[in-house]
Amino acid sequence: MPVTVSRSTGPMPDTRVVILPLTAALALGPRAAALEAASKGAIRRALDAARFKAAEGACLDILAPQRLASARIIVLGLGAPEALTPLAATRAGVALARHLEALGEEAATLVQDGDGPEAAELLAALVHGVRLGNYRAPLMGRADRPFTLQLALATDLEADAALARMEALAEGVTLARDLVNFPASHLHPDNFADHLGPLAAAGIAIEVMDADELARLGMNAVLAVGMGSARKPRVITLRYRPEGSPEAPVALVGKGICFDAGGLCIKSGPQMFGMRADMSGAAAVIGAMLALARQGSREHVVGVLGIAENLLSGSSYKPGDIVTTLSGKTVEVYDTDCEGRMVLADILYLAASRHKPRVIVDLATLTYSVMQGLGHVFAGLFATDDDLAAELLAAGESVGERFWRLPLDPAYEVELRTPLADLRQHAADLHDGDAPHAAAFLRQFTCGCRWAHLDIAGKELAEKDLPLARRGGTGFGVRLLEEWITEVAQA
Repeated sequence: MPVTVSRSTGPMPDTRVVILPLTAALALGPRAAALEAASKGAIRRALDAARFKAAEGACLDILAPQRLASARIIVLGLGAPEALTPLAATRAGVALARHLEALGEEAATLVQDGDGPEAAELLAALVHGVRLGNYRAPLMGRADRPFTLQLALATDLEADAALARMEALAEGVTLARDLVNFPASHLHPDNFADHLGPLAAAGIAIEVMDADELARLGMNAVLAVGMGSARKPRVITLRYRPEGSPEAPVALVGKGICFDAGGLCIKSGPQMFGMRADMSGAAAVIGAMLALARQGSREHVVGVLGIAENLLSGSSYKPGDIVTTLSGKTVEVYDTDCEGRMVLADILYLAASRHKPRVIVDLATLTYSVMQGLGHVFAGLFATDDDLAAELLAAGESVGERFWRLPLDPAYEVELRTPLADLRQHAADLHDGDAPHAAAFLRQFTCGCRWAHLDIAGKELAEKDLPLARRGGTGFGVRLLEEWITEVAQA
């Protein structure tokens, strides 16, 4: 990780930059008060002169008086004390990382005066935000920006576990962002598994099934999507099973379309530009599993990824084709640009039938309609039971990855009927509630398992810097899955 973190409870280290996190109450803890005393009141005078309100993420630069060893003091706003949550601390950490980058600083000491489990959690969240804010895309043409953050603690704060968890989570988010940011020239079905080295190093078993194996098994829906590309599809299974974990796993299923041109139902040029990110569901699964393994989670987790390119050529699958899926159900193709639900049909069935999970969650950049209906505030959530929906919604709210529950109702199955096959791939009207129709379609391949479908279309790429992500791949879904599995599935 580009951010190196160390900690000390001894004398204040001599560093160029000192960071004082303060809530809007502007109350100084023991370490901050000692620094204020050493400055002969300069810090408090600067706060008053700037009328600093300590709004969340606000940074006030103070040139340190000569009597201090440091050259710069940065007061970091944490917002109102009653609104200070780990998510708020994470956003403040991201803002701090951006501020330090703009200043060109490469090291700092963060003064931490709190004590107890809540203080440890807030500190870990703030450091996590610094890691997220310091992210560099692998092809930006700039080297990673190493940054050293030293934690000056007033007491021997028991923060090791919280910091370790947040470091592991940052690793997972970083890997997911890297994968999403790679263009199709650098990440494709032929080399996708080569990017999974961090998972293998963390003890995750990796199984790659090539096109011949998919054909032998009957995964014809995945194969159909990949027929137009010279790079044949793969299905990758990831398994993390620590000793003593439950027999039945949590199954995470991810759509991994490395590039989506729409197939014969071709997209326009502008629509294609961001289609390197159509594998963001798979990236989220990969990142979440890395985060869980790195922190030593006791949960048994299986990931199933459908990796393909949806291109057009003389061998592309066509509207009107009938495809026999792994489940044995036949599907009439309506629109080749609805390739995600084809791939998910096979890999959902594989996850449910082979691994016998106690719950399945799939993630996919699946439909334009979820973006049209919910905009960029929420992603779409469909679930077979209320408890699962509530768990995922709560996890999303706590980490800032927000979802809105949408209907999973048998009435949407009516438009999927066809006299030629067991199912149509798409309702007759392309614009009539595509997201719930897609969810109704996918449900047919879950073998009755407890299941949630997360339609994350529109969340995979940011056109500008966001409170938790730099422009580009966001790693959306990693933090949600890690929070849900760590706080709920293991409870």
